Amino acid sequence: MSDLAATRSRTERRNRWLLLLPALAILIFAAAGPLLIVLIYSFLTPGDYGGVVWKLSGEAWFNVFFERDFFTDTLGFADAHLSILWRSISLSLMTTVLAFLVGFPTAYFIATRPANSRDMWMLLIMIPFWTNLLIRTFAIMELIRNEGTINTVLLAIGIIDEPIQMLFTNASLLAGMVFVYLPLMILPVYAAMERFDFSLVEAAYDLYATRRKVLTKVIFPIVKPGVIAGSILVFVPCLGAYVTPRVLGGGKKLMLGNLIELQFGAGRNWPLGAALALTLLVIVTIALLFYVRVAGREGESNIG
Repeated sequence: MSDLAATRSRTERRNRWLLLLPALAILIFAAAGPLLIVLIYSFLTPGDYGGVVWKLSGEAWFNVFFERDFFTDTLGFADAHLSILWRSISLSLMTTVLAFLVGFPTAYFIATRPANSRDMWMLLIMIPFWTNLLIRTFAIMELIRNEGTINTVLLAIGIIDEPIQMLFTNASLLAGMVFVYLPLMILPVYAAMERFDFSLVEAAYDLYATRRKVLTKVIFPIVKPGVIAGSILVFVPCLGAYVTPRVLGGGKKLMLGNLIELQFGAGRNWPLGAALALTLLVIVTIALLFYVRVAGREGESNIG
């Protein structure tokens, strides 16, 4: 009987691995394979007209953060790369904060509507996803350009005498990314809000809790996993954003995604582009590890 059970266990284990093989093959060849190629390219020498020369070099990784003066050969920080890196991280963080400040009350509003009307409100949130990202970005550009809707209205009512330069600024990038990624904050926060027992709010008010106390001590701790998930969903794509900075920045306000594309395109420095891409991957991995750690703590506290 034990031999039969052991044989059945081996058969089930083999069948599970056979079922996993297609998914494993996709992960290896479609995810790990390209990533390995990028890693190898980052340690090679750039070709004269693009591509790579199969000669090992750590120059690309060195050039991510440092540079040598062309005339004096002195070593210094790569100010251009570091400024783009700082702009990418800072704008991504500000986008996440603003998306939370707008998305949290929006999710709360939808969650407190009658059950038969919540689908309509969620439909309104999802409508932007029905259009292409480039179209949504051009819509923002039409609003904030010098001859756009906002400047035209302000000029017509006499508030300003000349158009305000809003396009091609960090503020325009921030506004565009908040508009584009706001639904990614609202959806997980709403999912957490929908499961929230609002009788706890009534109980808190019965115990003379203020609105601020109810928000910080009752509502937010329970929906915190949704807030963290939404923050990650906004922060990660913002770091690698390409279309929105390209259109609203006009080539003057580059972010990491634009810098990587520049190295593989006009810059013809594929190893540096690969090293920058892996640097972006490291930042994203740190953000995801932070999420896993915080989520794990939340799970342990809930169990406790």
